[in-house]
Amino acid sequence: MLPQSRTACISLSRSFSTSCRVLSHIGREPIKFSTDVTLTRTPKALTIKGPKGTTSVPLHPFVQLDMATPNTLSVAVEDAKIKQQRQMWGTTRTLISNAITGMTEGFTVPLYLVGVGYRAALENQGETPILRMKLGHSHFINIEVPSHIKLEVPSPTKVVLSCTDKHLLGLFAAQVRAWRKPEVYKGKGVFIGNEQIRLKSVKKK
Repeated sequence: MLPQSRTACISLSRSFSTSCRVLSHIGREPIKFSTDVTLTRTPKALTIKGPKGTTSVPLHPFVQLDMATPNTLSVAVEDAKIKQQRQMWGTTRTLISNAITGMTEGFTVPLYLVGVGYRAALENQGETPILRMKLGHSHFINIEVPSHIKLEVPSPTKVVLSCTDKHLLGLFAAQVRAWRKPEVYKGKGVFIGNEQIRLKSVKKK
């Protein structure tokens, strides 16, 4: 038999955790956007039109959008107690927010080539830009730059990627990084943004 005070504490903790599970701290935050952005809701998607183009975000039937306040979008779901709806609440809000940012400002990420002799250059072969890199291999690494990626090489050891889609930008950055991932002994490799690694000390015999 548990003491009454302990039973009350257990009951309180259970009710508190249950109430927290039906909330989405990310999903409930309203999204503010500028006047040059147009949002159009269809049964299956939200179309975002801005200065940099047009894109759409797929929507589940249970997602609810409210634009009662000017230049502000609120995202909700029909029943937050349902696991799938609760999971997609914050995810949908993040996807919409990223799409609005992409159509207004775009996304940019720098890549840094760290290593002796590492360098990069942008070349044009026909209509397809080629990122040509020297990364310690016996040959150059040539990567075709997709049409949705804008690439600049301000210095031989720095590459700047820009895109209106944050997901596609991350995929291409990871593709470039995969050719020479940062290693933990000499700290050489392709670093994305402010990426840092903890160097390991070499054991001396």
